[in-house]
Amino acid sequence: MYQNNKGYGYENIAKKFLIDKNYEILEENFTSRFGEIDIIAEKDGRIHFIEVKGRIDTKYGYPREAVTLSKQKKLRTAAKYYFMLLGRDDFPCQFDIIEIILNDRKINHIENAF
Repeated sequence: MYQNNKGYGYENIAKKFLIDKNYEILEENFTSRFGEIDIIAEKDGRIHFIEVKGRIDTKYGYPREAVTLSKQKKLRTAAKYYFMLLGRDDFPCQFDIIEIILNDRKINHIENAF
């Protein structure tokens, strides 16, 4: 299985998880010259910029550990660009990580991760 296909599968799992938790999915794979945001969702008037990371197991660490400071900076910049496209910058928002560990059948939603 190619890496992109794995990522797509993890994002589908995350999307279903969010929908089951009453999030409204606004965008998937939002791409700009500043970077990509896996999922942009809304719940209770708050925009969630969500990075999805998955692994088969934790042999080489937890998926969330792959969201480096550099990646966080790119996500913040892409989020600012997203708000610019909307013509607004006053939405309450946060940055979340959804990590999926397949062998453990575990999904962790880390809210306000950074």
